[in-house]
Amino acid sequence: MTKMMADQAIETIKANDKGRYTVPTHGLYPFQWNWDSCLTALGFSHFDMERAWIEIETLLEHQWDDGMVPHIIFHEGNEGYFPGPTVWNTGRPVPTSGITQPPVAGYCLRKIYERTSDRAHYHDRLKLLVKKIYKWHSWFFENRDPENTGLVAIIHPWESGRDNSIDWDLALDDVPQDGVAPFIRRDTQHADPEHRPTENQYQRYIWLVQHFASLDWQNSVLHDSSPFKIVDPGFNAMLIRSIQDLAFLATEIQEQQIAEESLVMAGKAIKALESLWDDGLDQYVCYDRSRSCLVRNASIGGLIPVLVNIPNHRKERIAQSITNHDCKFGIPSQNPQSIEFERYRYWRGPVWLIINYMISEGLKDQPSVRNSIIEQSLELIEQSGFAEYYDPIDGKPCGGQTFSWTAAMVLEFLGESVNEQASPSGELQPTD
Repeated sequence: MTKMMADQAIETIKANDKGRYTVPTHGLYPFQWNWDSCLTALGFSHFDMERAWIEIETLLEHQWDDGMVPHIIFHEGNEGYFPGPTVWNTGRPVPTSGITQPPVAGYCLRKIYERTSDRAHYHDRLKLLVKKIYKWHSWFFENRDPENTGLVAIIHPWESGRDNSIDWDLALDDVPQDGVAPFIRRDTQHADPEHRPTENQYQRYIWLVQHFASLDWQNSVLHDSSPFKIVDPGFNAMLIRSIQDLAFLATEIQEQQIAEESLVMAGKAIKALESLWDDGLDQYVCYDRSRSCLVRNASIGGLIPVLVNIPNHRKERIAQSITNHDCKFGIPSQNPQSIEFERYRYWRGPVWLIINYMISEGLKDQPSVRNSIIEQSLELIEQSGFAEYYDPIDGKPCGGQTFSWTAAMVLEFLGESVNEQASPSGELQPTD
């Protein structure tokens, strides 16, 4: 079964490979997405190391001058996706969106580097990537933390990667719908509308895009001008982990200033993260900067901080809360006991393998919980294939199918048993 699953994962990634970048899946997502791309690079690192490096390099080639790395790069035309380049209207030589996404590039690059056998060959490429990623990390605190709190805000739900999470519901109420130009959604033509964000949510998403475009995408003013400003513990944890991993890489290549400044940045952020802990929910929660209040909701975002060195007693309580979820297939994106839980709708209930993976990575010191997450995840794949996400109750596949980062996470979960079968050429040859 290991061999079959690994082979299928590799074929899934190859099917979405466009040469220098991958698409998440054909049809629904026909371009290069930021964190999808980085996480898919981890999959490539199990069977084609050069291709893993190229994936991240291609993403960073489209970094903005101020340091932001956009969440979509529109490498080629495709009318099957909305909102496309003309809606974003960012004026880039190669069109991109105007917002960013969870910054996992540093985290993924360290893993790829540590798996690279001929590190000297990649030294100069690593050095360039480290500088670019450091510039992106610095951009966050310069543009998304104007009061120097140590934590950054997202200004659009799409930046979180958890587009329609219940965490955003109250904040989205403050986003107008008036003046939104008529549009035709394309996502519901590729996936069940009952699995996707609602029309009401989409209206507000597009209002924010139009609003930012009217400000010429000046990142120095977008935070303060946005009615949607959320400090997401999951997003910040991914940023902190990437900063810490980048500090390691910077030390490897003798970029001491980047290493030292990164460690200071991460240290301040970890301390600030404690302001988001909720004793009643046994997890971290979001903070709404526009409303000046915590968002008391038990979503997956409040569990992701196990990725970083939070206090041990916090990690233990999060681990315990995960075991209390009465779901067969890993960690639901919303606590199933909440009245808002929707088992099929995108980030309001379903299980995502990338989140199962990140949380399992953060629980290496909780082996029984970690192993349970991995076993449930692989059982889910065996039952339902490489879908975008899944019903946490019965494992039904939801959203897009033949998904790149799902396949990549399978290769990560198979881990050492996969790596041990890699031939000297780097081609994966798993066994039963």
